Amino acid sequence: MRLPLSAVLVLFVYVGAVTALGTWLGRRGGTLRDYFLAGRSVPWWAIAACIVATETSTLTFIGVPGLAYLGDWTFLQLALGYVVGRIVIAAVLVPAYFSGDLYTSYELLQKRFGGAAVRGTAVAIFLVSRTLGDGIRLHAAGMVLSLVGGFPEWACVLVLGAAMIVYTEEGGVRATIWTDAIQMTVYLCGALVCVAAVARLVPGGLDGALVSAAAAGKLQWLSWSWDRTQPYTFAGGVVGGLFLNLATHGTDHYLVQRLLVARSRRDAAAGLVLSGVLVFAQFVLFLGLGTLLWVHYGGRSFARGDEVVPTFIAQELPGGLVGVILAAIVAAALSPSLNAMASSTLRDLYLPFVDPGASEARQMRVGRAFTVVWGVAQIAVALAARNLDSALNSGLAALGYASGPTVGAFLLGVLTRRADARGTLVGMLSGLVASLAAGMLAPWVFGMPGVAWTWNVAVGASATFAVGLAASRSRPAVSQ
Repeated sequence: MRLPLSAVLVLFVYVGAVTALGTWLGRRGGTLRDYFLAGRSVPWWAIAACIVATETSTLTFIGVPGLAYLGDWTFLQLALGYVVGRIVIAAVLVPAYFSGDLYTSYELLQKRFGGAAVRGTAVAIFLVSRTLGDGIRLHAAGMVLSLVGGFPEWACVLVLGAAMIVYTEEGGVRATIWTDAIQMTVYLCGALVCVAAVARLVPGGLDGALVSAAAAGKLQWLSWSWDRTQPYTFAGGVVGGLFLNLATHGTDHYLVQRLLVARSRRDAAAGLVLSGVLVFAQFVLFLGLGTLLWVHYGGRSFARGDEVVPTFIAQELPGGLVGVILAAIVAAALSPSLNAMASSTLRDLYLPFVDPGASEARQMRVGRAFTVVWGVAQIAVALAARNLDSALNSGLAALGYASGPTVGAFLLGVLTRRADARGTLVGMLSGLVASLAAGMLAPWVFGMPGVAWTWNVAVGASATFAVGLAASRSRPAVSQ
């Protein structure tokens, strides 16, 4: 379809406004500390908002309603695990991050283990997985805009990617933080617009739709099954969600950077825990949207759950509202990891190995350059994903197994005194092997189906911790 002029105007005004705002915000500070840490000036409520926006993507906006449309609300058990995970991170890892003047999460590994092996391994996993993951995220936004608006997908990817690069390179992390807070509001308003629109169309309104859904078992959210191959069970959701959050919010610098910009450790912890509550509520909203659409379409069959929301937007909403929804989808996509990736590349790779004595001015120039480099890399992945979805998704699934060893390494560094660099590396390798054997390789190794993806991080982290601690016991304890 072709978008009406009103929708096009809303969409382009929004993208232009976000880019201009992010660029303007960057003019407020020119030091390295401002560019990568926002001068450690961000309050707790903004921390919560930017964390929620950071972890929400176009895939969330269209994928979570699709899960509810095709199934029920058992996905919510994973969100419960997310809340528990953030409480653990606030208690265990946040104090460690605020115990020194750290710019990246991986500097904690350097501080604890010395040398470069453990830190370098974690950084490599971060940079590769973020490039692929956020490239897919950008691809998803371009795909939706293309399907709904009739634009060429490659053009959508290039425009969104360019806007992302411009305001991040100019504005630094300050631009990312505050535009994220705004964009959370935008995409939540977009979701509420969709809910209100479909609620008016279903017979009996919102109450009637929920009664029909409940009678069909579409509102079930608890599953007490012990089937390890099913991802959305209570055990898989809570334990898996806890460890997934330890990976994404506790060790991955993309989200840890959102904690390091806080005014204090207390602000970081409060914002993190609040974000868990907000994300839980957000998933209720998106699952509710999917359920309402199931009632509206009478359970009509779709090839994929991801098609339901774009189909409703394209066929049922007037032009101005389509523009609002597309702006919401763009908002969910434009939460770039570029500044975090540039910060890690500069602090964890460039300074230790290339130019340890670089002046602050040179570090700023190099950091800005890395922002552009990683932005171009993500655009390249997004463009390639148009033809290589299955291969890239397989690659992303394989990279997910590496998160467990990284979490295990951080837990060894923070919770133990006995672990050393050699033992931790042995543990990380063992964790990777264990998670692969329990997951995708289980049919060949054990002759049985592997565990669901929600267990991958838990298995890898547990094996890394246990083997790493055991391997380190043969050596003297490290001095602190």
